[in-house]
Amino acid sequence: RVYSLSAPVDLLFLSSTAPHNWGVTFKSQCALKGTSVVIECQYSYPLLHYVLSVSWSKGKGESDRRQLLPLFDRSDHFTYVGNYKSDCSLQIKNVQVRDEGYYFFSFVTTLNTWSSETSARLSVKELAAVVQPSTVTEGGEVNLSCVSGCPTPGLLVWFRDGRLVKNTVFQARREDAGRYRCAVLGQNAAPSASVVLNVQYGPEKVSLSMSPPRDVVKGGPVTFTCSSDARPPVEGGGYGLYKDGHLVSSEQSHSISEVQPAHSGRYHCQARNGVSRRGSSSPEVPLHVQYPPENVSISVDPDPDAGGSRVNLICSSAANPAADTYTWYRRATPNGTTLQVGSGQVLSIASVEAAHAGLYLCRARSRLGENNSTELLLAVEHGV
Repeated sequence: RVYSLSAPVDLLFLSSTAPHNWGVTFKSQCALKGTSVVIECQYSYPLLHYVLSVSWSKGKGESDRRQLLPLFDRSDHFTYVGNYKSDCSLQIKNVQVRDEGYYFFSFVTTLNTWSSETSARLSVKELAAVVQPSTVTEGGEVNLSCVSGCPTPGLLVWFRDGRLVKNTVFQARREDAGRYRCAVLGQNAAPSASVVLNVQYGPEKVSLSMSPPRDVVKGGPVTFTCSSDARPPVEGGGYGLYKDGHLVSSEQSHSISEVQPAHSGRYHCQARNGVSRRGSSSPEVPLHVQYPPENVSISVDPDPDAGGSRVNLICSSAANPAADTYTWYRRATPNGTTLQVGSGQVLSIASVEAAHAGLYLCRARSRLGENNSTELLLAVEHGV
């Protein structure tokens, strides 16, 4: 229905104090989108007139009354808050951009009809949040300002990700990063568009992980992966993997398809992102490559230079974990049978005799496997 109000009989007023001329005066308004505004209006008419009805309409020009659009009552969007005496104010709730324009007032009395020759202009603006700078290094100063486009919008409040912000000037912390909005106090339902604040900081919580994390066996794969907490995030080239202080890789992830004992050592990761030139390092991660006994060998102590002397045969090997079982074998020459003659890392012969001569072999074993030494010839001289 057209927004036009007729005064009931018991509310009609005789304007005894009104001037003897017709007139309507307005006060133009500037409103923020989403808020409510009252277009203040006063009207007058000669004596002996009763006001019967009032109406508001909207036009495209300040005094252009062509193609005026009557205001419709849309869910209380427009509300007449004036009276039938002298106040013709109009309230507009939840103001939108489409409400911007020129508003005209008309009224009907018992003797005449009057329409305003001029209009009240309603300007609709939006709050604009400004965060300076929008990208800052942790510890740098940030200034928040809110541009309304309307004069004296009232007390402004700020929100970060929906939470109230107390200070508009502050030293940036990483937890200050987020989406900022400003609003007029009491009109939080009509905030500005959000503006993002990015807070940059150097790498922290740098860590190095290894997969598998333990029991890395020779010949198997192993992968090192660096990670950190940083803004902006550390890119691949910003990582460095070091072994015993020597650079191994400049990628975030480094894989060894067939790990060898020589890869054993202490590894750490270093991260840089341009905010911190020195970068940060992770704790060291030890790599112990496990492998079965290899390079098994036999040594003699002392050299058997005469019969009847004591001889110790010592078996040694490289292994991780160390060999836990040693077994000794002797093969008489030539083409004799092989016999097990002892166990333990040291085979002691208290008094070397001709019967002890032969080829000796040591077998070292761990939980990962076993391996044999080369044969060692023990010759015994006669006649001593």
